Amino acid sequence: MVAWEAGVDEVGRGCWFGPVFAAAVVLSEAAASALTAEGLTDSKALTARRRARLVPLIEDAAEAWALGQASAREIDHHGIRRATELAMLRALQRLPQKPALVLVDGVLPLRLWPHPQQTIVRGDSSKASIAAASVLAKESRDALIRRLAERFPGYGLERHAGYGTAVHRQALLAHGPTAMHRCSFLKKVLPPG
Repeated sequence: MVAWEAGVDEVGRGCWFGPVFAAAVVLSEAAASALTAEGLTDSKALTARRRARLVPLIEDAAEAWALGQASAREIDHHGIRRATELAMLRALQRLPQKPALVLVDGVLPLRLWPHPQQTIVRGDSSKASIAAASVLAKESRDALIRRLAERFPGYGLERHAGYGTAVHRQALLAHGPTAMHRCSFLKKVLPPG
């Protein structure tokens, strides 16, 4: 393993509400094997209970981990790709030292990271550090959205985590968007004006 190889992944990219989250995780080969044996894989393939059970295992096993996010306002201002990159960059910058190599889930490079990196298609299914980042980012974002559901009742956020569902659309039509909605994502949802 390359010294300080960090996996990075994002969640919430397609949501209508709230920030996009990213996590960066550094795992030793032994920790990666142990977490894989515990069932670590892409967060989308895990139940909420399995993800929640993995979080403390990842936090304990990782040599380092960090979170980053970009707000709905940043998403509207910069677009989702750049905002996602900002969230990833912020996670990487919060690590205690710069990774020698960053493994990025997907096909698009992290343009804001001027150091060695490798994109890996479906990396969250094949690289433990990326899968761990996906789990930490997903659980952290979901926890934030549950708290925000209490602040913004009536949108069903606790059920759909801010994604575009029929319930969410009806709430938007009835109540309008909040300050935490991504207005650039709502152009086809809300009537013009």
